[in-house]
Amino acid sequence: MNLLDRIQSPADVKRLSQQQIPQLCRELRAFLIEHVSKTGGHLASNLGVVELTVAIHRVYDTSKDRLLFDVGHQSYIHKILTGRKDQFDSLRQYGGIAGFPKPNESVHDAFVAGHSSTSISAALGMARARTIRHENYDVLAVIGDGALTGGLAYEGLCNAGQSGEPMVIILNDNGMSIHKNVGGMATLLSKQRVKPGYLRFKQVYRETIGKVKPLYNALHVVKENVKESVLPDNMFDDMGYYYIGPVDGHDEPELERILRWAKDIREPVLLHVVTQKGHGVSYCEREPEKFHGVGTFDPKTGALPPAKPCFSDAASRALLKLADERPELVTITAAMASGTGLEEFAARYPERFFDVGIAEEHAVTMASAMAKQGLTPVFAVYSSFLQRAYDMLIHDTALQNLHVVFCVDRSGIVGNDGDTHNGCFDVTYLGSVPGMTILAPSSFAELEAMLRHAVLELTGPVAVRYPRGGEGAYQDVQMDDAMCLRSGTELTLVSYGVNINDALEAAEQLEKEGISVEVIKLGMIQPLDVEPVLESLRKTGRLLVLEETCAHGCVGEAILAQAELHGVSLKNIRLLNLGDGIVPHGDVKTLRRVCGIDADAVVRAAKDMLKEQKD
Repeated sequence: MNLLDRIQSPADVKRLSQQQIPQLCRELRAFLIEHVSKTGGHLASNLGVVELTVAIHRVYDTSKDRLLFDVGHQSYIHKILTGRKDQFDSLRQYGGIAGFPKPNESVHDAFVAGHSSTSISAALGMARARTIRHENYDVLAVIGDGALTGGLAYEGLCNAGQSGEPMVIILNDNGMSIHKNVGGMATLLSKQRVKPGYLRFKQVYRETIGKVKPLYNALHVVKENVKESVLPDNMFDDMGYYYIGPVDGHDEPELERILRWAKDIREPVLLHVVTQKGHGVSYCEREPEKFHGVGTFDPKTGALPPAKPCFSDAASRALLKLADERPELVTITAAMASGTGLEEFAARYPERFFDVGIAEEHAVTMASAMAKQGLTPVFAVYSSFLQRAYDMLIHDTALQNLHVVFCVDRSGIVGNDGDTHNGCFDVTYLGSVPGMTILAPSSFAELEAMLRHAVLELTGPVAVRYPRGGEGAYQDVQMDDAMCLRSGTELTLVSYGVNINDALEAAEQLEKEGISVEVIKLGMIQPLDVEPVLESLRKTGRLLVLEETCAHGCVGEAILAQAELHGVSLKNIRLLNLGDGIVPHGDVKTLRRVCGIDADAVVRAAKDMLKEQKD
């Protein structure tokens, strides 16, 4: 019988002998490959933390101790060991377990995590709550070196190091987040990795001399001088942490021993663990970035199915053409060059491409300053990640009306990554930014045309928002104006982006049932070209708006406000959108159906509107 078959909870992990742990780790890696190859998910990062996660569960009790994962890409092993192994066929599927920590899934998941650099702040909050409430539990944060490129991590580090709160921060150092890390932290950690001798000295010193307080105090200056000679660049000690490391992240017995030591110190501890992303699986070790987040693949060879054309590819083509023409055009990414389609740009124009790490706030302010000095910066970023730079959008870009172009990738429902990654709020938050123009292409060709328009013809801040994945049947190109795609007399159906495909499909189906629908497509959703919509509403008197965004601040609300201002009376109204915007994980088609924004939902809403009027 496999060891893994006997693991139903962390208590079962604790009962294993030390000699059984290597077999358990092998079985965990095999289990990951078997299941993630079918469901897709984050693979390389989880392969890299197998031994570390096992060691954590042999030392801590995460049913009461608080384990905080940063981002949560690396939480699969934790989920397997905490009673969710039998649910892994449903990983990231609608109704199944999530790909990130979710407290509503398990008592062992301490905090929601899907975005980077949050774990230290959350850990400190829980440690301080423990102190105030006089409770007894340990707090442990696991943060990758990639997440240390995010500013929030430093805010947490500065505060936690001076807090005196007993807590352990594990720095999982694998030299990369999705791609090789950038910036000063990557350089600093590379220096730390070559000085393991200091760890041995520090442990022996604390376990021997440290127990004799007068001698400890007398020799403390000597110890500090030794530290400076072997580890001159340790900022963590200077920030107030008891620094331990570097430690081999694949030596499970050593990890257990060090974790127990760190836990007993009872002050802020930073444990530096060095791991290999994709460890134990040859094709993941060779190309860890390729297996960071994957769809289905061949578990034996690692072969991936051919990539399908997507909006990110279209954005890449457009930016390369524009860069050929405009030497002042530069691109920026926040550690997402491959995800946003900028890899080819980086290869062709390395001096005009800037990867700032996981630092969206910095990216927006830097881009604004570039624009102020005459460049044309294009910041390609996921919708849900751009949320973190809202202040900079207003304070640094909009107040000076600077021409920064935002390629807002992954707008709307992205699917299997779920509520932390769905781009459900960009229409609302971008719509509140003064002077912001928002374009919403419906096809690849339209995206390329709109990017040219945004870069060459528009002024001020411009956002071009587009979804993950491919286009639909609608292939025409329009720019700013609202356009009537289908004439009708009984109902005005308004949509934009790829949702226009569902709108047209619904209108065709309704026509077969004798219902005449006028379909209006918006190319620019801010400022809104409302006159064609009002003209249609004066004829039909009924408004149905289909959009893949949260209800508050949606385009439908803007249309209703304009109709009221212009005295256009309406017999009936339906706004089909994502409500509060909290959409679970699952495939996009299923989620659109569940959320009531697919073609069938439009047909039902239209029929109800007409039926209510007749009644």
